[in-house]
Amino acid sequence: MTNDDSAPVSRERSPGLLLGRPFGIPVYVTSSWLIVAVLITLVYGGIVQNRLALGPSAYVLAFVFAILLYASVLVHELAHSVVARKFGLPVRRIVLYVLGGVSEIEKEAPTPGREFWIAFAGPLLSLGLAAGAYVLASVADPFSVPGELLFQLWVANLLVGVFNLLPGLPLDGGRLLRAGVWKLTGRPFAGSVVAAWGGRLLAAVVVALPFVFAWSAGGRPSPWAIVWGLVLGGFMWMGSTEALATARMRARVPGLRARALARPAVTVLGETPLAEAERRAGECGARAIVVVDAAGTAVSIVHEAAAAAITEARRAWVPVSSVSRAVTRGAVVSADLEGEALVEALTSRPLPEYLVVEEDGRVFGVLRSEDVNAAMTGR
Repeated sequence: MTNDDSAPVSRERSPGLLLGRPFGIPVYVTSSWLIVAVLITLVYGGIVQNRLALGPSAYVLAFVFAILLYASVLVHELAHSVVARKFGLPVRRIVLYVLGGVSEIEKEAPTPGREFWIAFAGPLLSLGLAAGAYVLASVADPFSVPGELLFQLWVANLLVGVFNLLPGLPLDGGRLLRAGVWKLTGRPFAGSVVAAWGGRLLAAVVVALPFVFAWSAGGRPSPWAIVWGLVLGGFMWMGSTEALATARMRARVPGLRARALARPAVTVLGETPLAEAERRAGECGARAIVVVDAAGTAVSIVHEAAAAAITEARRAWVPVSSVSRAVTRGAVVSADLEGEALVEALTSRPLPEYLVVEEDGRVFGVLRSEDVNAAMTGR
């Protein structure tokens, strides 16, 4: 499963234990993996015991299967990430968690063809490994430890490959469907809508399956089947809903323009009283105050919350410099930036606000991150 995470990225806490950096890509595993590992060990351990009569060692072998399953997921996600980087798309990291894994690719594929190959690389490798392990397992003693491990290996990769080919987001099959619709219509957003609703339909099917199978057999679904159906169905529903929201956001990116989103600003010297600066801003319809030095160079931006905390009685005596935040080199963006270039500029330097300047360096206005987020989410 691959997540195309192309929204602005901020500094965040580590998602789990860092396993390593294969191909330079950080790989993390969350503590939730232990939940699945324990469940697989307990359930599959009994099966191994019935097949091989290994005693307590059967549960050790079952735990090895849990590791093989997640190793298969990791290889699957590495295939996505390596192909994405081959196409010039940055990969932030891979995270393994309770329901599988996710490759965090920071940009959207520029063409449906590249979208297809990034999505297909994972299942293709998984099914290839499954076929190879199946051939080896077919010549090994099925009642030996090597035979059992090879059996586990091809089953694990088959599960990962086939499950991810289901045609709905957030699964790889959903991305393949998205690429197909995108190719036919020329509209990536149309592909995302179709694939997201495909994911929602699959979610409903997954939830209903335990009941359908039980009723067809004339019995009742087991509690475990219901729980897993709800967990998997909920995961797919939430993933497809998130993918649809992200697609809607990405569809608005081309219309973003720093000049249109920036708040008009008035420039004042640092010693100007806050009350006077606000009076000047009101006269010219400005929604932001930029502090400049004697040479007219912008040095800071009045912080709205800090200014609002000053009482009316003190506003005529407090200089704007005391309620301002310094303008750093990374906080300056061109008024001519728009679309993807604007998002990339803001993503590379996540800040609450930016100074927007003309080509000659003159102050145009102040761009606040909340205004950009509102424009991208349609609020």
